[in-house]
Amino acid sequence: MESLLSFLVTCGYIAACVFLFAFSIAIHEFGHFIAALKLGYRVERFSIGFGPAIWKKVYKGVEYRISWIPLGGYVSIPDVDPEGTKAIEGASSSAKKIQMPAWKDFVVALAGPMMNVVLAFALAILLYFIPSARFGVLPAKIGGIVSGGAAERGGLMEGDEILCVGGNKVSGWSEMMTEIQFAAGRETDFKVRRGEEILTLKITPEFKENGMAYISALSESSDKAACAMWMPSRGILDQVAWDAGTVFRALKGLVNRKEMKNTAKAIGGPVLIAKNTYLSVRKDVWDGIGFLRFINTNLAVMNLLPIPVLDGGLILFSLIAMIFRRRIPEKVIGALSTFFMYVLMGLMLLLVARDFWRLGKVEQKVNIGTVREAIDVQEK
Repeated sequence: MESLLSFLVTCGYIAACVFLFAFSIAIHEFGHFIAALKLGYRVERFSIGFGPAIWKKVYKGVEYRISWIPLGGYVSIPDVDPEGTKAIEGASSSAKKIQMPAWKDFVVALAGPMMNVVLAFALAILLYFIPSARFGVLPAKIGGIVSGGAAERGGLMEGDEILCVGGNKVSGWSEMMTEIQFAAGRETDFKVRRGEEILTLKITPEFKENGMAYISALSESSDKAACAMWMPSRGILDQVAWDAGTVFRALKGLVNRKEMKNTAKAIGGPVLIAKNTYLSVRKDVWDGIGFLRFINTNLAVMNLLPIPVLDGGLILFSLIAMIFRRRIPEKVIGALSTFFMYVLMGLMLLLVARDFWRLGKVEQKVNIGTVREAIDVQEK
C-alpha cells in the first residue's frame, strides 16, 4: 500500500511538471493566436506539441489539438508563415497566403515571447509575496579542498573568496560554477580574495564522468545552500534579470571561440529540463514555480533570436519590409524556414540523446563542486 501511494505521488508530481511545461508553451502560442485573431489573420490550428494529435477539436473554424511530441507547439497562421507550418507538419497548408501589412506580422511574432515575459513577471510577483519561498545566494567562498583536485593544484585554500573566473565577475557559487563550465580544460585565471590580499591563481577545471566540469572544492556551510540557484533575490526585477542574464551569458559563450565548445557541452536539453522541473517541484513547490519563471524567460529570449522559423526570424523579416519597403521573396523565406526547422529538430534530438547519456553517467560517483551539489547528484 505504501509503495502504491509513493507511486501515485510520483505520478502526481510528473503530471504537475508536464502541466507546467505545457502551460508555458500554451501561453506563448496563445500570444500569437490572440494577436492574429485581433488583427484579422486566419488561424487554422492551435497545437501544443508536434506530430499526430492525441486530442483535437474544431471550434469556430480553428482546430485545437494536443500532439504526441511535447517539445514545443505552434499556431498555424497561413497569412504569416505557411512554409514554416508545412515544415513542422510535413503537409501543405489548405489556405493560400494573403499578404498582410508588415507591422501586423511584427506584432503577431512579438506577441508570443511577450506573453512568456508577462508570465515570468507574474510568477516573480507571486514569489515575492510568499513568505516561505527561499531566496539567497551561496557565497563563492571555499570551505574545503578535495585532495589532488584542480583547486589544490592551483593553490586555492580554505577561506578564499572567488571574485572572478576568466575575467568574468561572479557574485556567488552558482555563477562561479557556470563560469567553470565555460572554462573547462583550459588554464584559467581565478581572482581570489585571501584575507586582505587579492591574488590571481591559475586553475584548470576538469571534466568528470557526467560530462560536467569541476575544480574539486567545497563551499562553506551556509543556510543559503538550501536556496535554488534560480532564486537569488526576492526582488521582482532581480528574479527576471537573473533569468535573462543567465541566458545571455550562455549565448555569449556560444559565440566565443574559446568557450563555444564547453558552452555547448553544458547546455541541457528537454529531458534535463523536465528532470530539473520535477526535482524542483518535488523538493519545494516554490522552487518549482521559480524554475517555471526561469523557463519562461528562456523561452522569450530564445524565441527572439533572429533565426528563420523562430519568432525572431519573422520579426527580422518584418523589420526589413518596414524599413526598406520591400519584402524578402516568399520562396527564400520558405527555404530558410524549412532548412532551419530541420536543423533545430536535429539539434533537439541530439540534446535528448545526450541528456539520457548524462542521466546514466550522473549516477556514477564523482568529485563535485559543493556539498549541496554532491547531495543533489547522489539523489539524482
